[in-house]
Amino acid sequence: MSNGEKDNAVSFEEAMDKLEQIVAKLERGDVPLEKAIELFQDGMALSHLCGTKLEQVERKIETLLEDNGSFVKKPFQPATDEREN
Repeated sequence: MSNGEKDNAVSFEEAMDKLEQIVAKLERGDVPLEKAIELFQDGMALSHLCGTKLEQVERKIETLLEDNGSFVKKPFQPATDEREN
C-alpha cells in the first residue's frame, strides 16, 4: 500500500487519536532517544495528514445563500474568534 493510500485509509479522528498518544508518550519523557525520534517523525507525519484533511474539508464547505430566489455558492469563510479582538 502506498503512502497516499495509507493516508486515505486513516480518518482524521484516527490520526488525531494516534497523534495524541504520541504526544502523551513524548511528554512522559521515559522513551529512549531513538524511539522518541521515531515517535516525533510519526507525529509530524500525522500532523501534516490532519492539516491536509482539514484543508480538503475546508475547500468543500460552501455556504448557500438565497439571493433573489436563487442560491449562490460562496466559499467557506471561517468565523473569527471575537475574543482575539
